Amino acid sequence: APSQFNVNSYGATTVAIITLEVFAGMWINAFLVCVLCIAWVKKKTLKSSEKILLLLGCSRFWYLCFTWISHFLSKIYPKYLYLNHILQLLATIQTFFNYSSLWVSACLCGFYCIKIANFSNRSFIYLKVKIDRMVPWLLLGSEILALAISIVIYDLTETVQNSNHTFTCQENFWEARITMDKHFFSSIFLAGLGYAASFMVVIFAAVSLLFSLWRHKRTMQKNSMKDLSMDAHIRAMKSVLSFLVMYSINFLCLILTIIYATKKENIMTLVISIYLCAFPGVHSLILILSNPKLEKALLKILSCVKCEFFMK
Repeated sequence: APSQFNVNSYGATTVAIITLEVFAGMWINAFLVCVLCIAWVKKKTLKSSEKILLLLGCSRFWYLCFTWISHFLSKIYPKYLYLNHILQLLATIQTFFNYSSLWVSACLCGFYCIKIANFSNRSFIYLKVKIDRMVPWLLLGSEILALAISIVIYDLTETVQNSNHTFTCQENFWEARITMDKHFFSSIFLAGLGYAASFMVVIFAAVSLLFSLWRHKRTMQKNSMKDLSMDAHIRAMKSVLSFLVMYSINFLCLILTIIYATKKENIMTLVISIYLCAFPGVHSLILILSNPKLEKALLKILSCVKCEFFMK
């Protein structure tokens, strides 16, 4: 019966670890969204960077939510996945919010690069002037792209499920197998292309920003201008470099999910799942701590929680 659960020690451990990561990440991103929404209601407007952060927080919150549902059902109630197109719906929604998160974070990285970096190129100067007006269109384009890829994933999962049916004719079996392989290859290629494109945007923006900050730091060193501004540039370089390393590992894990898509679960898939569930929360926490307004709100909440704890 579908209501009968199926779980072992490996599955229970996986669900427990992912549950802790997911709920911590959901809390962090919910905090990010709530603070920005309150600021939006009070000021009636948001900065361009805050608009990006708001959509990023929403995307990551729902991505983590549906990722947890998918892991929970696959480990505890696997039979539920094959009822009423639940597998297709979960895969589609999870893919949509995953790509939304990836592309919005790429937009955020590009936005910071254009705003902070200093280059004399005419195109770069034009982007610096126009970037605030371009942000809504960039976010809309990110959501349209995520929706298009999620529709393709829905079609793929439906084809795979249909191919699992028993065929009485050998010719029909091979026709279904060939059709599934064509769908699978094209869908995997599109998914990998989406990952690679967002990763290239992040790499280009992060490296450009690092080069600009490093060049400015060298100029201040030559002019013996070692002050708070120089320390801020060094901290900014470390922050960008750490994000670049984290995003690179995240991209590698996403590619490995494509490679292991048709293989049975093992320790490698567990490690990949743990990192992919940890990244949205950890990166959002770094963004909160690097923003003075968000950091102040977080410290205020933590101090209130601390007072309540000691009063009890």
